[in-house]
Amino acid sequence: MLSLKNRRNYILLSSFVFFFFFAQAAAISLLSIWLTQKIGLNGVEAGTVFSANFIAAMIAQPIFGYLSDRLGFSRIVPATIAGLVVLTGFFFSFIYAPLLQANVIVGAAIGGIFLGGTYVAGSYAVESYVDRISRREGFEYSRARLWGSLGFASAALFSGRLYNIEPGINFYLASIAGIVLLPLILATRSQEPTTGEEKVQPTLRPADSFSILKLRKFWGFMVLILGVTNLYLVYDQQFPFYFSSQFPTKAEGTAMFGYLNSAQIFIEAGMMFVAPIIVRRTGATYGLLLASGIMIVRIAASAFAIGPITISMCKMLHSLELPILLVSIFRYIAYHFEARLSSTLYLVGVSFGHSLGLAFLSPIAGLLYDHIGFQNTYIVIAGFASLFWLASWFTLSPTPAEITQKAKSSNDDRMRAPASIQGDGQKQALDHHDEP
Repeated sequence: MLSLKNRRNYILLSSFVFFFFFAQAAAISLLSIWLTQKIGLNGVEAGTVFSANFIAAMIAQPIFGYLSDRLGFSRIVPATIAGLVVLTGFFFSFIYAPLLQANVIVGAAIGGIFLGGTYVAGSYAVESYVDRISRREGFEYSRARLWGSLGFASAALFSGRLYNIEPGINFYLASIAGIVLLPLILATRSQEPTTGEEKVQPTLRPADSFSILKLRKFWGFMVLILGVTNLYLVYDQQFPFYFSSQFPTKAEGTAMFGYLNSAQIFIEAGMMFVAPIIVRRTGATYGLLLASGIMIVRIAASAFAIGPITISMCKMLHSLELPILLVSIFRYIAYHFEARLSSTLYLVGVSFGHSLGLAFLSPIAGLLYDHIGFQNTYIVIAGFASLFWLASWFTLSPTPAEITQKAKSSNDDRMRAPASIQGDGQKQALDHHDEP
């Protein structure tokens, strides 16, 4: 059972991720449609905008990661992100749209700084902060993160319909959500622990963060992240535009995408309850392979989908793989790496890795969409993703499928020993398997 203080933090952080992902859905879930229909960009230009977002995120992610590990349980990073969310409506209406219409390159660069830092890098920083608090206070990360899925689904439920009325409504709803975020994060109690391995080292240096680049396990992990998940995100970022094209009119397709996106994410939230059970059975390594395998199935199936029903079925697969992927990533990091570098590992290994790959791949994907069409491009993406998936079977390090209470009890004393890069994470994996 959670203590009163821990339960209070759980409720506040769950509310925080709810409104953050509500804002994210309102601001960028229909970004590809807004860029192509409202602003009038073609596939290559839209790909350039996405690339700029990920280049900016790529710069922000190591900074967020280092600051998150350096500041530990401090609320500075999530509070800063909340402040940026407040500016969404103003930015889209008075800065982003005019710049894109005047000069795509300049607009993409300025937009990339804001969107990349706020909603791309920012989402990973928020998730990492919640994971850190959950490990300290004894509640399952996924039980808090599911509220983020519900927040995203709540906005997606009516974002398509609101877009057809006026796209700017969604952007200002994101700003309103940002106003709610600030008091929520400021109300959390984030005192540093005084004992135990969860205590963040105040002397953490940039060199400590860079030490992860020397680890073989890190690069083995990156084969799956840079390969499969990156290619999946390239596929997914312009999927709304392809989805809407399967309907008689663009307006109907946009509205239906909003409804389906909401339904998919509500199922995803339910899967957040189930995912920890699945990953406990499979282990984090096989959880990663399972989730990424479902990604490849969705990409390939989209290439052969005909009409609204089959393309909608492909969309719903996302509700199965994302919860398993998120839980597996955090448990893999917790088991194999040092706890005090968990934010750096997540924001550099996962978030930075995604941004690096997407910054390079997005324009290429846009070019392929324009020249060979969406379906043929999906076949190409699925083929390359399958190669990386097969390689990941050999590069990922094994993780125990289930760590029992007996094993935890017998290792308690050993796990209280000083941390090391290859050993401290094992204690965190044990803690992370506990139910609230």
